[in-house]
Amino acid sequence: MEITRQDMAKHQPDSRNPYFSGEVLKQDLVTDEMVPSLRVTSVSFQNGAKNRWHRHSCEQVLIVTSGHGIVANDDGEQEISTGDIITIDPGERHWHGARPGKDMTHLAILLPSDMELAE
Repeated sequence: MEITRQDMAKHQPDSRNPYFSGEVLKQDLVTDEMVPSLRVTSVSFQNGAKNRWHRHSCEQVLIVTSGHGIVANDDGEQEISTGDIITIDPGERHWHGARPGKDMTHLAILLPSDMELAE
């Protein structure tokens, strides 16, 4: 058994990642080394930051832990906030991030999989 705590002080900048636009901080909570069949990452989008259109080869679950954001797919955009749980189908083109002028943190839960830009 191992205990990990989500801690904003442990979040690291990831703004050079080509999947993100704006200031993004991340903390890997569950890694391949800990649990080979699952990944859990806390992602904090600062002041309207978001990720670019992308898709995953597996399902993705997002759990908003603080703030206000947007999740979008080809059908449109939806506002999200603390407590919302979003499920995204494999191969679904989407993006998510903070509302303009706001911050938003979510947990991203998925299996080890491929991710690709889908602009």
